[in-house]
Amino acid sequence: MNAFRELLKKIGSGPHTGENLTRQEAAAAMQMMLSQEATPAQIGAFMIAHRIKRPTGAELAGMLDACDLLSPKLSPKNSEQSPVMVLGCPYDGRSRTAPISPLTALILVTAGQSVIIHGGERMPTKEGLPLIEVWQGLGVNWAALDWQQTEQVFHQTGLGFVYLPRHFPLAQGLVTYREQIGKRPPLATMELIFSPYSGKVHLVSGFVHPPTEIMFQEAFTLRGIPEYFTTVKGLEGSCDLPRDRTTIIGLGKLTEELNSEVKKYHFERLLLHPRDYDLAAKEVPLDSTAELLTKMQAVLRGEVSELMSAAIWNGGFYLWRAGICQDVAAGIAKAKNLLVSGKVAETLQGIQTAVSA
Repeated sequence: MNAFRELLKKIGSGPHTGENLTRQEAAAAMQMMLSQEATPAQIGAFMIAHRIKRPTGAELAGMLDACDLLSPKLSPKNSEQSPVMVLGCPYDGRSRTAPISPLTALILVTAGQSVIIHGGERMPTKEGLPLIEVWQGLGVNWAALDWQQTEQVFHQTGLGFVYLPRHFPLAQGLVTYREQIGKRPPLATMELIFSPYSGKVHLVSGFVHPPTEIMFQEAFTLRGIPEYFTTVKGLEGSCDLPRDRTTIIGLGKLTEELNSEVKKYHFERLLLHPRDYDLAAKEVPLDSTAELLTKMQAVLRGEVSELMSAAIWNGGFYLWRAGICQDVAAGIAKAKNLLVSGKVAETLQGIQTAVSA
């Protein structure tokens, strides 16, 4: 396709003559890739050229614009007033440390904060443990639900999981290219700030490299979405807070519109020290999926463990960040109480019932 070829030439001309795409051009490129209007050769070339060049905030904004046009969005519940928290974690999963976000999500939902997660199956190039498998091991098979059923469960329980292969097949169609090029494309960065929700959003995004966080902020400034955002230099690029080091966190809130093209955010840096809350420790390793699930079930029974401490640490921070608790210390106390009292386990049982129904 000639139109796509011109965009490919622009980013693939090397460090001296290559150029960044405008937001509109990036949206057009993403739309042509999702719809497979571009040829397979063009899509693969674009992904590797864009990785070498590195994306800009404007390009990420344009790619998200295209996803907004082509992807489904969960609708707000009738009573939904506060922003829904969307947890953005790498789609290619975990390989070294135990994922905490399923427990975090359950704690938040138990406390009345709606949560949406999104992702797919094991994905190249990392092929790590994806969250969909963790949920299946906890008795919640999100992959079995069609879109209407997923929305129904979200409205009923406050928790939703947008499963890429079934709910956004156009995006799933690009997964094979990741395997073929052998590298993470910029799509993997965009996915961290993708939101499959049509209402007010509090977007939480993990990151590894500081320039990624800057790109996030640039994209948000252009789009004015989300209303709130939280960036976390988390475990393996996820939004799970580490316990063996200080957590670097960004706190953002949309304050006003400067014009139709640019929005204004208030941004603060937060350095959170787990030792200040007596929760510093080595990270819980990911030895096997079966062992992880056994440990998670023990946490849900209220049994003391390192994974329990990690869940309390993460739950406490996000309860504060959601505005449910007045400070992190109060959030930690509440997260511990919700787990030990069995209320989080009851929430999981309710979600299991809603999904199986």
